[in-house]
Parts: sequence; C-alpha cells; structure tokens
Amino acid sequence: MGHIRKERAYNNARIIVKYLSNRFELVEVICVINELPVEKLRLEHDSKLIRCETTEEMAVLEEIVGQERAVRALKFGLDIKKRGFNIYVAGLPGSGRMTAVRDFLEEMAKGKPVSSDLCYVNHFGDPFVPRAIRLPAGQGKEFQKDMKNFIGEVRSVLPKAFESEDYASKREAAIGAIEEERKELLAQLNERAQREGFVLRSTPIGVLIIPVVEGKPLSDQDLMVLSQQMRDKIQKKREKLRSELRSAMRQLRGLEKKVNEVIQKLNREVAIYAIGHLVDGLMEKYEEFSGVKTYLENVRNDILENLTQFVKEPKAPPVPLPVPWLKELPFRKYEVNVIVDNSDLQGAPVITELNPTHHNIFGRIEKEAQFGVLTTDFTMIRGGSLHRANGGYLVLPVEDLLRNLFSYESLKRALMNECITIEEAGERLGFITTKGLRPEPVPLDVKVVLIGSPYLYQQLYLLDMDFKELFKVKADFDTTMDRTDENIRKYAAFVCTLCRKEKLKHLHASGVAKIVEYGSRLAQDQQKLSTRFGEIADIIREANYYAIQENSEYVTADHVKKTIDEKVYRSNLIQKKIQEMIERNIFLIDTDGEAVGQVNGLSVISLGDFAFGRPSRVTTSIGLGREGLVDIEREAKLGGRIHTKGVMILSGYLTGKYAQDKPLSLSARLVFEQSYGMIEGDSASSTELYALLSALSGLPIKQSIAVTGSVNQKGEVQAIGGVNEKIEGFFEVCKAKGLTGEQGVLIPESNVQNLMLKEEAVEAVREGKFHIYPVKTIDQGIETLTGVKAGAKRQDGTFEEGTVNYRVDKHLKAMAEKLREFPEFVLEERKRGGSEEED
Repeated sequence: MGHIRKERAYNNARIIVKYLSNRFELVEVICVINELPVEKLRLEHDSKLIRCETTEEMAVLEEIVGQERAVRALKFGLDIKKRGFNIYVAGLPGSGRMTAVRDFLEEMAKGKPVSSDLCYVNHFGDPFVPRAIRLPAGQGKEFQKDMKNFIGEVRSVLPKAFESEDYASKREAAIGAIEEERKELLAQLNERAQREGFVLRSTPIGVLIIPVVEGKPLSDQDLMVLSQQMRDKIQKKREKLRSELRSAMRQLRGLEKKVNEVIQKLNREVAIYAIGHLVDGLMEKYEEFSGVKTYLENVRNDILENLTQFVKEPKAPPVPLPVPWLKELPFRKYEVNVIVDNSDLQGAPVITELNPTHHNIFGRIEKEAQFGVLTTDFTMIRGGSLHRANGGYLVLPVEDLLRNLFSYESLKRALMNECITIEEAGERLGFITTKGLRPEPVPLDVKVVLIGSPYLYQQLYLLDMDFKELFKVKADFDTTMDRTDENIRKYAAFVCTLCRKEKLKHLHASGVAKIVEYGSRLAQDQQKLSTRFGEIADIIREANYYAIQENSEYVTADHVKKTIDEKVYRSNLIQKKIQEMIERNIFLIDTDGEAVGQVNGLSVISLGDFAFGRPSRVTTSIGLGREGLVDIEREAKLGGRIHTKGVMILSGYLTGKYAQDKPLSLSARLVFEQSYGMIEGDSASSTELYALLSALSGLPIKQSIAVTGSVNQKGEVQAIGGVNEKIEGFFEVCKAKGLTGEQGVLIPESNVQNLMLKEEAVEAVREGKFHIYPVKTIDQGIETLTGVKAGAKRQDGTFEEGTVNYRVDKHLKAMAEKLREFPEFVLEERKRGGSEEED
C-alpha cells in the first residue's frame, strides 16, 4: 500500500504525517536538533579591537609569545649552574622555537661576562701536544700580533748583534788564549815528530805520521824498499810517537770543546743582551697570565738554542724553492694560533650550529701537502662551535645532531668530562694509528640547548641513560595559546616586529584581524591562537607581495584573504580532482534523497602542506549469523588499529542496548565504498553505527546530510579532529552538485568550539543553503538523519513503539528467533550451555 510522507516543523518540533488508505494518520512528533547559528561557525575578530590603525603604530615584540611554560623552564635551566642542567626544547617545526630561543638567549647573554679568547701554541718539549692558552677577550689577537712582531725583531736584531765589531773583538779575546795554547801544543808535537824523523800531515781521515829520510818523506812504496831492520826501527818510533799524538789530540779536542763552550756562552750573552728587553717587555705585558709567561720563557730558550737559524742566512739553493713559504717554515713554531677570538663580542657567546658534524662542533686538525707528504702542526688546529660557545650557550638541532656520526656521543663525553678534546673521528674507532697531534684539552663551561620534537625527547629519555643525566630541563613549546586580548595584542606586536625586521609593508587593522582569525583556524579552536609563527610569517610575507602588486600603502584584510585562497589553490589539485570525479559520478556520493543502510561519512586527506575533507559512502549489509560486525576494511588489511577499535566499540553499543534479553544474532558487514587506501581513526564510528541502525530499522537516511564523530559504548558522540576540513569538503561537493537548502553536516557538539569555517561556507549557512547540526548522542543523530524519534528505553526493557530503537530491537529479536530454527545453531547453544554447567 503506497504512502505519502509529509513533514512540517513548528517551534523546534517536527510533525510526521503519513497518507494511508485515503486518510492522514499522525505518526509521531519528535524534537528537532537545533541548527547551529552562524555566530558559532567562525569567531571573527573586530578590527576596532586592535586599538590602532596599522601595526606601524605598535611597539616591537621583546618576548616569546604564548610560551610561559617554556620561558619559565628556559630561565631556570640557564640560571642554575649545576652540572647536567642542560636544556631540551621540545616543539613542533614551524612553532618559531629556534628563532624564539635564539633571541631569548641573545637577550640573556647581554648581561653575562664576555668569554675568553683561546689560543694554541707550540709545546717545545713535545711538539705533538700543543699547549692551550686562554686570554681575556680581544687579547688573543693582540698576543698573536705581539709574537709576530717579536720574532720579526729578533730576526732583525740578532744578525746585527753578531756582525758587530764589538762581538768580533769579544770573540777574539775569549778564544785568543785558547788558540795560543792550541798552537803551542801543535808546535811541540811537530817538533817532537821532527826530532824522531817524522812529519805530521792532516788528512780528512785524521793526522798521519810519515817517516822522513834525508829530508824526504817516504811513501808506502819507498818504505817497502828499506831493509826489514830499518822498517822495524821506523815502526817502533812511529808507535811511540802515535801514543804521544793520541794524548795530544785529546788535549786538542778538549781545547776545541772549550772554545765551543766559550763561543756558545758568548753567543748566549750577546743574544740575551740583544733580545732581553724584547722578552722582558712581553713578560711585563702578560705578567698576569702564567701560561703566557711560561711560553715566553720557552720561546727565549729555544731561540738561544737555535741561534744559527736567526744569524746565518741559508745559502740560496741552485733551484728556486717550489713554495715561497718554505723559507719561513723554521719560524712557524713561534706563531700563535688563535682559534677563538671574542674581541667583537658583547656579553656571553650564543652559537647556533645548524650543521652539527663532528668537525664543526669539536674542531679539526687540518693537513697540507709538502712534496707529496701530508704534514700538520699546531698552526693548523681549527676550533669548533663548542670552543666558540665556551662560557656561553650552544644551540643544536637534535635531529641533525643524531644524524651525524660521533657528534652526539662526543658531545655527551665533553659534557660529562667538562672538557673539549680535538681529535680525529676515526681515532675513536681505532682506525687511525699514525702519530698525530693531540692538542691539550680545554676546560668546558657551556649551556647546551637541544631543539627537537617531543617524540625524540621521549625516545632519548627512555633509551639513552646518559641523556636524562645531561639534559635535566625540558622546555615544552606549545602549539597554541589562549585567544585573549593580551595575546591578540602580542600577535599584532609580532606582526609589527616581522614587518620592521624584514622591511615589509605594515598591516592595516583589518589585516591584523584576519591574521588573528587565521591563527585560530590553524589552532582548530575558537578560543586559541596558533603559535606556529613560521606559517603566520609566510602568510604576512605573501600578503605583502599582493599589497605591492596593487600599490597599496598597507596590507589589508583583502590581501590576507587572497593570500590564504591562493595558498589553498596552489595545493588543492588532488581535492579538485576528487570533487570532479564525484560530480561526474565516478565516485558515488549522493547529496539528496534517502537510502537505507547508507550514510555519507567524512574523512580528512593530508598532503603534507594541505589537508582537505573528502566525503565517502559508508554502507552496511546485515543477515542471520553469529559473526557479529565484520569490518571489511580490516579483513582487507586496509584498516588501522584505531579504526578497528572504533568498529569493535559498535559491538559493545549494540550489546549493551539491545542484547540484554536475547543473544545478538547478527552478521553485518561495514565498508567504505570506493576506498582504496589505508583508513585510520575512529571519527567514522558514529557514521557506521547510523548506517547499521538504518539497516536494522529499515528507516532511510537522508543523503543530504554528511556525518562525522566517534562514539563510545554508551552512545555518546565524541569529538574528532579536522572538523573544519570535513565540513568544507562536503560543502564543496554540495556546491558543485548544487545547493538545495537541505544539505548539511552532523558534527559532535563538543566540536562546536573548534569551528573556524571559511567565509564562503559561513555565508551559505547564513543564507539557509547549508546547515550544521551538533549532536551529543547517537539517538539525537539518528533522529536528525531519519526524521523518526529514537525512542527511550522503558523500565521493562522495551522501547517506545514506532521509534528507531523499537524497530531495531524488534528486528534483532526476529533474527534471533529465526536463527534458532537452524540445527547447527541449536547444537552450538547446547554445547555452550553444557560447558557453562561444567564450569
């Protein structure tokens, strides 16, 4: 028998009348869910509340905005001086954590003392272990210059001192007596040899004793001609004379040694006299620094021991030197290698190392090729960011730190040992065994600030035992802040600061108001503002571009709106392709009419830089069986764990509401139609439940209303994420297919506070072309979707007749009775009953 269904609403109530057998019959009167008013869809900000015409009139921002918790933790971590209280700044990328922390540290460092300069000098006792010298800021370069001038003057003064007539006369006087003694000894030796019939002759291999016969020296051939008796006589005299010669030669060597000692003593006295005032001047200048005084004494002693390299110019080689600096190589050991120069620093150093490789943090020892061989010395030691930050603050991105081999482990070792050691990374693995430099370690006093994600903090804290001992302070950067008048003022001050810093056009008050609204949209909350200042800054920069294109004096609300629209347009190609396929019925989505067991669900697709809502058809089929709810997505391994949990909750809801007086004899299958990727999340659990209730009750669901929201076992609709994208996604589909005034979206009431819809959707609601319905429970939602009262449960466990719940319960009872007709079911029940009795 056909029927005509008519509905009319009066004072938030809907009267449902059916035309049956030529008469109208009043079926039921149900409450209608209040449609959400336009004011609830988007919290706009009045530009008059900005209290200025443009940001040009505002003061710059001098603090971190909206991060009171993080600022408090930073101040504590930086002020406490105990070991291990380094800081981990946890926050999401784009929250401005790096810029904010750096600005905060720079401001705090202004009141701290300037760190020392660091120099490396030669260790004359062991050149493989260069000495480290710390000097007050600015004196490192000065000391380097003083030593360069000192060596230059020494190279000029010493040759002149040793070429003077005074030195020559002193030298002759000092060695004259010794020379006379030496000549006399040689004369006596010659005279003695002549008396015995010999002559002494000096050769490169020593002094020869040659016999003389009749005034003629004999050669070996002449000697062999003589008689044996004569040769024996000559040999006997020669041996006697050789013994005396050895004694005389010992005396001569003693005299030569004495001469050398006298000359060395004279040279030392002359050199000390020549350079003494230079050394004393440096000693006096650096009297307060014991390390410098010790070094200067060592330099003086080395110069005195190596006077020849200063006095005697090396002979010019026949072939020109291949490199001009080779001539200066002997004097390199007197240089000063300044690896940290803080002469231009005001306050403590703040160093940000964005590429934290082992060499960049801890320094390196460079090498140079000399005639095909790699060589190095202390002048090729290069400092790292840890040296420059010593006495101040070092900021490191933790993700890059962990990616670089050895960097993290070496940093922990330096913090635990409180010293910086420059070494080759390969030495730590034992791969390098060649002898090289081992620079003296430098005492370390630094606050290390790691910047990374909360996830990495948790992993390091759980898996690395050293981490919790070295980074005891966590500064957590929030992604949102309260949307208060004070924070809005700070938001505007941030805009002013950015415009002045980057020389952008200032924003008009209307533009600032749109930025505030965009901040709430990013935060997905009407009562919050996003602290993702990186994205806010990009919007301002792009709006500045459009203001320049239009020759506008200020950036207005229109420029900000155009920026947001253009940003979406550049990234929404996939969204438009999906909408086109829906419009062409490739993806089947109905936006009008009714259907049983079919609901339009909403999901969010994220492309990284852009997220949008996509409607999906959710259907269910039911039949007799004991399988319960079967999630086809799970069976096909396309459903995630949270989605599977949401489907299982539906079984709990059905059991608690309908299976108190009968077994739940149901086999139902739920599926997202035309879904070919992974589905995760429980935001469609209410959608699946509505489809299931429709199929069980036989009541059709309006296809003009899309649904989102998770559900618990008590039937309460819970909040979900991405509510704005979901609503706008269905709105775009309805707009493409044609707005009828009946379309809308069913959302959890707890998500109303998250609504920051785009202006176009808000305007459609204002004109009555689109609707937003908030619901608290499944009963409220099913009433809106079917137009039939849900029906409360009475004391006897039954439901009001004609309601949705009554129809569902009736159908489940019929299915349970029908299933008992099958023998296998009865046998299964008996087995179950028997096992229960045994228990």
